[in-house]
Amino acid sequence: MKKVLCILCFGAVFTACKNNNSTDSIGAAKQATIDSINTINTVKQQTLDSVNTAKAKEAERRASQASRSTASSPSAASGSSTTTTTEPKKKGWSNTAKGAVIGAGTGAVAGGIIGKDAKGAVIGGLIGAGTGAATGAIIDSKKKKKD
Repeated sequence: MKKVLCILCFGAVFTACKNNNSTDSIGAAKQATIDSINTINTVKQQTLDSVNTAKAKEAERRASQASRSTASSPSAASGSSTTTTTEPKKKGWSNTAKGAVIGAGTGAVAGGIIGKDAKGAVIGGLIGAGTGAATGAIIDSKKKKKD
């Protein structure tokens, strides 16, 4: 009876020590998650940079329009009128930026669910960001033509 128990214990120890693959797969999953988060943050930063660039260009355009309109107005030449300037209304995010951020979030969630891993989430996030940005750009161009 002692020999049987010793053999069972010896077998259990070797079986337990043999299963080291689970820790490697956990480490790989953690690294994949970190990589996907870094990718999403990169896309988010690029989107914010493009929004800031667009805002700067819009501010330059408004400033040049304002300088042209005050220089060419007849009342400015007479010197008898006072000009009042109002702050331009802040527009907020463009539809392109909104679409990219919403698409990236939705795509990442859908990709994570469908792919059942971080790789699917990254791919879904990138595809969603591209699709959302394209859709937002179409909406922006239609609004620009309307105005």
